[in-house]
Amino acid sequence: MDWSDVRIFLAVARSGSLNGAAQRLGLSQPTMGRRVRALEESTGQRLFQRGREGFQLTDEGASVLRHAERMEEEALAIERQLAGQGAELQGLLRVSSSDWFGLHVLSPVVARFAALHPGVRIDLITDARFLDLARREADLVFRIRPSESPEVVQRQLLHMTYALYGPAGAPPPIAGNGKGTRLITLDTALEDLPDVHWLHNTFPAATFALGSNNRDVQARLCALGVGFAVLPTLLGDAFPGLERHDIDPVPPGRDVWFAYHQDLRGLARLRAFLDLVIESIGDGTVL
Repeated sequence: MDWSDVRIFLAVARSGSLNGAAQRLGLSQPTMGRRVRALEESTGQRLFQRGREGFQLTDEGASVLRHAERMEEEALAIERQLAGQGAELQGLLRVSSSDWFGLHVLSPVVARFAALHPGVRIDLITDARFLDLARREADLVFRIRPSESPEVVQRQLLHMTYALYGPAGAPPPIAGNGKGTRLITLDTALEDLPDVHWLHNTFPAATFALGSNNRDVQARLCALGVGFAVLPTLLGDAFPGLERHDIDPVPPGRDVWFAYHQDLRGLARLRAFLDLVIESIGDGTVL
């Protein structure tokens, strides 16, 4: 089995379908089907059981999976090692963050970096998922909680403050009650986050009218007069049509961390971009 066969085997095993694997690798579904059949013929083993629920590993496939994952780890380590030696300011840099942070905080920095270093292409991936640094799904990530991986280099970038916002001109709700107030918050999948608890505790009689996992959507709904929302001040202070209200106690803030794999420590374009990010956002204010 060569590495290209291993990649196809792993993609099908993880996605459970030819279509999902094809999307993961950027190949067509018929091509994936042919490659899987050829792989099974070359090994003399049936690696997948086909059924209504998709492709399931057979016992033989499950035994191959452990070895394939070790091969993948070594191949990815080679890629990271070679990439980490890049001393020139050119090539691709994949940066990941949440949607609103990428749009409102990182985009101005990316624009400045592009003007300074036209030989570097930055792919800014705004995604709620925590992309895997070991698999090089991203080279650099910005997150609201630190990584637990010992292979990751990370640092706290800033402490992000939050505040209550409402439509411009609307009187603020009264802390400790909130009766008659409509609130905009995160969707139910994220209701354990600190700002959601703050809303419940500060305005126990208020109505939770709408929820969204997108901070820009929350801000837009708030500006349209739907209700009040807790937003990062980096977003809320700059969003048109919103008015900030200082409520005691203030909503809890969050720390923002950046992280990258230790093998990319020497990657010049990553270091140059991080230097500009720290210079621009070091105190929580985009310059």
